Amino acid sequence: MSNNPYASPLGGYGAQTTASGSAAARPAAPAPAGELVKDTTTANFSADVVRESRNQPVLVDFWAPWCGPCKQLTPVLERAVQAAGGRVKLVKMNIDEHPSIAGQLGVQSIPAVFAFVDGQPVDGFMGALPESEVKAFIDRLTAGRPAPGGDPLAEALDQADEFLKAGNAAEASQLFGAVLQHDPESARAAAGLAECYLAAGDTARAKSVAEAMPPKVLDDPAFAAVRARLKLLDEIAGLGDATALRARLAADPDDHQARFDLALIAQAEGDRAAAADHLLEIVRRDRAFEDDGARRKLLEFFEAWGPMDPASKEGRRKLSSLLFR
Repeated sequence: MSNNPYASPLGGYGAQTTASGSAAARPAAPAPAGELVKDTTTANFSADVVRESRNQPVLVDFWAPWCGPCKQLTPVLERAVQAAGGRVKLVKMNIDEHPSIAGQLGVQSIPAVFAFVDGQPVDGFMGALPESEVKAFIDRLTAGRPAPGGDPLAEALDQADEFLKAGNAAEASQLFGAVLQHDPESARAAAGLAECYLAAGDTARAKSVAEAMPPKVLDDPAFAAVRARLKLLDEIAGLGDATALRARLAADPDDHQARFDLALIAQAEGDRAAAADHLLEIVRRDRAFEDDGARRKLLEFFEAWGPMDPASKEGRRKLSSLLFR
């Protein structure tokens, strides 16, 4: 679209109908009933339950052939899961043949049902509940979660995130842009599109995305990392020569401004560990520098890197040891 304010060499936003873009715009067909219920083994538990629960909740039914209540509960579970239309899956595990997982989870009597979400057990029950209570349990577990295929925009965003993680910014930008055409105030799509431009080194277009968004999108947590990165880039643009800064620091280890500027340069160069170490050293030497500015800047770095980044985890650990020693 020629009047698209975000059109770019990355492939534009919504400008083309690629195979992945068109697929993301259509709801997927509901999963067949057979895919919603399956048996698992100890070897397959990680794939069938832990990984699959990152897509939608998974119920694990621990049972045994000699258990009378199990024979009552299992068909009730199967009917309730199939009636949920893909919002939840059921995985059955015979504890006589595969006792280790049940032992790890502390199962002492059966039937026992555990609900896994995002790779972790979050809820459960024991005993043969009536069908109405099983359905109520599933409703509580899946509240606010659309059935797979029921939210094509969410699926498009998930696919775009995967493209971006894989380094395919062009494909990702098309999907993020397509979502923005349907929902111009999607903070996640706007942040993703800006991330695509930043990955391509096009800071100006990343800023144009932010400038086009209303305040409520910019204030959304989904946009926080992009906002922090853009702020850092603005600051770095005014910094001096790294060699000169290192010389200043060698002459005076308490030249906190030189160390602070080197931290920003290290961040710009992608050396997160060095950036964190520079700021941590300032915190160790002088918490009062720039009104605790080194600690505050480090927290901005953590926000820009994301909480699961190794540099964020290690930096937070070191910061805690400094603050609470």
